Amino acid sequence: MLRTAASSFSRQTPRYSRALFNSVRRASTSTTTAGTPPPSGGSSKSGSGGRNAILLTLAATLGAAGGAIITQATGDATKNKTPEFGKFGTREDFRNAIYELKETLGEAKVSTEQAVLDIHGFSPNAHHPGVPHSVVIFPESTEDVVKVVKTANKYLMPIVAFSGGTSLEGHFGGYEGGGICIDMSGMNHILKINGPGATIGGMAGTGCSGTNAVKYGTAKSHWFLNLTVVLPNGEVIKTRSRARKSSAGFDVTKLFIGAEGTLGIITEATIRLTPLQPTSVAVAAFPNVKQAASAVYEALNSTAGDSLQCIELVDDHFMAATNKFGQSKRKYLEKDSLFIKFQGSPTQIKENAKTVERIIKKHGGLNFELARNEQEATDLWQDRKNALWTSLAIIPGSKGWSTDVCVPVSRLPDLVYETKKDLQEHGIVSTIVGHVGDGNFHSLLVFRDDSELDNVRGAVHRMVERALKMEGTCTGEHGVGIGKREFLYEELGVGTVELMKTIKRAVDPHGLFNPGKLYPDDLAPGATTHHSSGKLL
Repeated sequence: MLRTAASSFSRQTPRYSRALFNSVRRASTSTTTAGTPPPSGGSSKSGSGGRNAILLTLAATLGAAGGAIITQATGDATKNKTPEFGKFGTREDFRNAIYELKETLGEAKVSTEQAVLDIHGFSPNAHHPGVPHSVVIFPESTEDVVKVVKTANKYLMPIVAFSGGTSLEGHFGGYEGGGICIDMSGMNHILKINGPGATIGGMAGTGCSGTNAVKYGTAKSHWFLNLTVVLPNGEVIKTRSRARKSSAGFDVTKLFIGAEGTLGIITEATIRLTPLQPTSVAVAAFPNVKQAASAVYEALNSTAGDSLQCIELVDDHFMAATNKFGQSKRKYLEKDSLFIKFQGSPTQIKENAKTVERIIKKHGGLNFELARNEQEATDLWQDRKNALWTSLAIIPGSKGWSTDVCVPVSRLPDLVYETKKDLQEHGIVSTIVGHVGDGNFHSLLVFRDDSELDNVRGAVHRMVERALKMEGTCTGEHGVGIGKREFLYEELGVGTVELMKTIKRAVDPHGLFNPGKLYPDDLAPGATTHHSSGKLL
């Protein structure tokens, strides 16, 4: 088993390179910033309190965790007071907190440089309100995180954990009144490996998955064995042992995954690993998405199904954009298409590809091309991975709103068809890329400037409502953040959402961790629900 001192596992491309973070951090350490000595002087004391899978323990920069019933914080600002959820400190409290953090952690780990605050408060990939934080902290250990959390409790200062920096739904934006951002990118060391070697992937913050989910499932399904988390009162817990299975109590680990930094901060994770297998890639075009989806359904249930690592559905707009703006020299049919990644030995891949090709022809496929060598396979898959940049090139200088929903696989063709029709009727340029094997699809809505933003926002809203009517979810991967909290009552039901809020208030009685994210606003007085589902009328 391998243990590391931690990194963020984000499936998306980080907004900024670590080099840029470091360069701005270096600049910030020589700048005079906020944080005057508190009236009493001094600083606070702190304490630290499927397949033959192999295990990896990682200190993870994952802004999500949660935990147990928490005792009341006892810092100066909260001593002898009943916690008041969402009631934060004053500006003077925050200045004192920043001073104390510098004293406790050292100047190099604390920045109030404006460029650093902006990087950590805003994402170019999201189109939701955002504000910069008051201060950014760069911890290097669980103990550092504990010190930050204890200071935050003392001065009632909100905390937001920062990970890969993509944020499609406004996950890491600052709180309007100010707060602390904890950038976990410095916790990136492997601590220990138990096994001969493996690959690493996934992210706990939003419980996301990606192209490999069709074969390996989502991160939240079974890949995380345990987590080490810093709770909102500064206590450090480990969710369970390293045993492959356990019946000891309910699964606290899964409570943390997808909590989006609202219940605690993960500093280590023990995850399952699986050996890296040889792969190859094929592409196939279809007259329409319905025929493509029916071919996928049969392929997954065929003798070749276990060899299918990724099955990606792309629409005709995406294929046209790839022909015009993609990096590949290949020219594709501009039809709804599948990118398929096979896994196994060369002989296995060849035989399984023949099976899938027969199925594709049966369902009206227009062609089937399997990569002839490793380089060609890499080039094919790269065309799929370049979806964002290829789509933005359709309109030079444009912006893109990326969103995702997920439905039962049998409803995906209907969802894609109705969404494409709606976007066309509203004059919105878009491309669609879907993880067709698990019913999840992403749409990039391209627009020129903010004058078109309301039109795009309305289309995203209708897309979510469409998915919910098909017994789907408002997000399969991107998470809730700010952008999709309003849909949780409708999707999960009142009882479930209120249970989530009860857990939040028990774990974080002051509401310090990532305020304003994930949980929807309270229901209006008199709102009623269906008696069976608990959903809003």
